[in-house]
Amino acid sequence: MTTAVQQHPESDDASLSRPVSPGGATADERSARIRRRLERLLGIAMTEGNALRPLRNGDEIFPAMLNAIAGARRTVDMMTFVYWRGEIAQRFAQALAERARAGVRVRLLLDGFGSRTIESELLDLMDSAGVVVSWFRKPLLISPLKQNHRCHRKALVIDETTAFTGGVGIAQEWCGDARGEDEWRDTHVEVRGPAVDGIAAAFAQNWAECNAELFDAHDTFIPHRPSGDAVVQVVRGSASFGWQDMQTLLRVTLESAERRVRLATAYFAPDDFFIDLLCRTSERGVGVELLLPGPCTDKRVCQLAGQRHYERLLAAGVTIWHYQPTMMHAKIITMDGVLSLVGSTNLNRRSLEHDEEVMLAVLDPAFTETLDGHYDDDVRASERIRTHRWRHRTPLQRVREAAMRPISRYL
Repeated sequence: MTTAVQQHPESDDASLSRPVSPGGATADERSARIRRRLERLLGIAMTEGNALRPLRNGDEIFPAMLNAIAGARRTVDMMTFVYWRGEIAQRFAQALAERARAGVRVRLLLDGFGSRTIESELLDLMDSAGVVVSWFRKPLLISPLKQNHRCHRKALVIDETTAFTGGVGIAQEWCGDARGEDEWRDTHVEVRGPAVDGIAAAFAQNWAECNAELFDAHDTFIPHRPSGDAVVQVVRGSASFGWQDMQTLLRVTLESAERRVRLATAYFAPDDFFIDLLCRTSERGVGVELLLPGPCTDKRVCQLAGQRHYERLLAAGVTIWHYQPTMMHAKIITMDGVLSLVGSTNLNRRSLEHDEEVMLAVLDPAFTETLDGHYDDDVRASERIRTHRWRHRTPLQRVREAAMRPISRYL
């Protein structure tokens, strides 16, 4: 029996351009309502006057970050989960070392697990130049209870005025423009304006765990000047027990959607609550799309854990795309052309429950339109998962999916 995937007329592009929502509110009124909803339920004020520049893939991301480092005059604060080998790793080490030798305070925070393969020569280069390198929770130096809680945040803050965050690590895999398997697809954002403070706070929170000195004379604490029109909330996810801010952010986004919500994630393995929420969102007439890695994935185990839920999602009308050219590593959500989420958080239990993460919630139609355009480009390079074909997947595939259930909370 062939079952067609449910289509939602409300989710087409024309419906998104309408100035009035199904509930009768204008786009500005909807933005104001979503803003208050996020502020009140998360307890984090949104800031106005921000300028955001979305950067797609290494060819755009790395030059922007390196140029910002080269222009630093007082401070460079950087943290990353991944700092591996390759030419790009050398270029960042050299750029940070050059600024430190010029008298700029340079601090680099590396996750003790994710960056463990960094070349010792690079560490020696930075150390000799005066870069302060610290490690977040090295596995051999922390209690067993903290082994599973990593710093997955990516942040670069320059002179308290410019910041970068998103999904990119410092490794050769992220170089290029997603033209093949060796050039991963990802998105980073350059931020100017008051929201820089939220990204700086994400760095400071993790830096404080590893260092006695949190700030020094290089920090000016000068108020920000308006740089653009974007309204931005910076949400930090931290490893602890119970319901987290990042889970609330995703829940509010899905429950607020009226026409369309589009999600791109590198690792899709949520718990049953979020599977239920995705299904309910689709079943009430919202077009729900998932853009996930296809044949190119660096974590097949996590992919299998997520595929266990495909049949149910498809039956609820969710559209699932498998990106074909390379590894899809971006973490992006857009909702109704009004709200965008972008940062380091994946839709898996590791991101939502175990890891330190940072996410931007952005109210800016132009920014959201750009991300939706990138999403359209990615969909054109993707294969849609069809209900009838998925139901006829092999028994071996089903066994592999089922085998992931006991370990899915760690993926």
